[in-house]
Amino acid sequence: MMDEDFGTYATSVMEAEDEVLQVLEVSEPLLEKGDVIVTTFGNDANLLPSGNGAGNKLGQDDNWGETTTAVTGTSEHSLSQEDIVRITKDLEDSVGLDCRRYFTLTVAVILGILVILSPLAFMVLPHLLWPEKLQSCGTACEGLFISVAFKLLILLLAVWALFFRSPRASLPRIFVFRALLAALVFLFVVSYWLFYGVRILDSQDENYQGIVQYAVSLVDALLFIHYLAIVLLELRQLQPYYSVCITRSTDGETRHYNLGQLSIQRAALTVLEHYYCDFAIHNPALLSASKSRAAKHLAGLKVYNVDGDFPAAPNEGPGNNAATGLAHSQSRAMIAAAAHSRDSSHNELYYEEAEHERRVRKRRARLVVAVEEAFTHVKHMKEEEEKKTTGDVMDPREAAQAIFPSMARALQKYLRTTKQQHCHSMESIQQHLAFCISNNMSPKAFLESYLKPGPTLQYNQNHWLAHQWTLVSEASVTSGLRDGTLFVLKCTDFSLVVSVKKIPYIRMSEEYIDPKSHKFVLRLQSETSV
Repeated sequence: MMDEDFGTYATSVMEAEDEVLQVLEVSEPLLEKGDVIVTTFGNDANLLPSGNGAGNKLGQDDNWGETTTAVTGTSEHSLSQEDIVRITKDLEDSVGLDCRRYFTLTVAVILGILVILSPLAFMVLPHLLWPEKLQSCGTACEGLFISVAFKLLILLLAVWALFFRSPRASLPRIFVFRALLAALVFLFVVSYWLFYGVRILDSQDENYQGIVQYAVSLVDALLFIHYLAIVLLELRQLQPYYSVCITRSTDGETRHYNLGQLSIQRAALTVLEHYYCDFAIHNPALLSASKSRAAKHLAGLKVYNVDGDFPAAPNEGPGNNAATGLAHSQSRAMIAAAAHSRDSSHNELYYEEAEHERRVRKRRARLVVAVEEAFTHVKHMKEEEEKKTTGDVMDPREAAQAIFPSMARALQKYLRTTKQQHCHSMESIQQHLAFCISNNMSPKAFLESYLKPGPTLQYNQNHWLAHQWTLVSEASVTSGLRDGTLFVLKCTDFSLVVSVKKIPYIRMSEEYIDPKSHKFVLRLQSETSV
């Protein structure tokens, strides 16, 4: 029996070695075609991993507190058909967005030029086509020229301030109100041109003052349309109507905001603006502990067939029933042990969190002491420089580089313990230190950026900038918000779930209190002891 088992094991090992050799033979051409990439990081390089948690690339080192050795690496790159299709799709999407942006800008510029030049053309064309038939322009007509000039200047500035602003984002659909206003202006100007062509150009009207008044009426109407645009685009959304709840899918961080009457896509844009300013940066490294704990717990569980049958083999006798009973008892015992370990998992979590908090407090105390000593050293250096009559004053950048090694190790250990090492590079820390020194800030002000995670915009955009957000909504994204609306904003690593609730109607009443009801009389008895 031992010989048969050994022979079977040897055969399986030989088959496994043959498969490994075949895999190596197949991979040799790929290794021969691989490019060797050597990357050297200087003092200003980012030596911290820029990935998210488990997605860190090879060849990166976060030991900037212990060493400044240059890092080199070798990598083999290959592209599959799916990668090529994805890259092509991304390029097509980017080209489509650029074309739509330039098309919208071109239409806006053409429409703006048409609006500004139309009143001027109304007054210039009669002088070019039939100047000998025109009546002389009196004082009232010349005063209208000044009115048209100032009104056109005001309209030009107002259009520039309201419409010609740098876009904040690229939305999936058009802005309905802006498109309606553009169509209204176009139809309005075309109708004025049609009336001008039929009643003035064809008949060659001689009343030039009436023509100027016609141009003034066009400018007045355009100003009123601009007022309507301000109401629809700016004022309508100021009054809050809805309360939105934003929840991040990975860690459950939640915020609440009040919004006005907006479409779903513009509400999503407002949500993202609040997210980048108010939410702490997404740190997937903080979620790895719970995931590893769950994986460890699942790996310790085994499934046994307790109620299944164990048929006896044809070569075995009735003794198999005793073996079946023994297997049943062993399975039940192991399941009971697994259940007991599951019940005690909360104790493990409690002690893990307590140990982690103890380590964080210890690292934090060391970091605070190291930073205070470094800032004290800088203060003494400044006092010595002030006492000297001649000599060069130390630059804040040089001072930061001089005191950074004394706090680098403590800061690195604290960032590793709190899983923030990928959010801060050595260069960014030195820049922040130089900024604090130049503005005479305290050590506490310097440490505030590292003791607790800040808003997303405070970090380098390479750590949080998403190439594209995807808006998922059952309703049309151009429709307005309603009570119970739900939409999701997705990016690469997480998603934001947004639910909308309407602010309730508040009924308030007044209760009048007579001022005389507050008066009272204090009566003292003579027997009262004082």
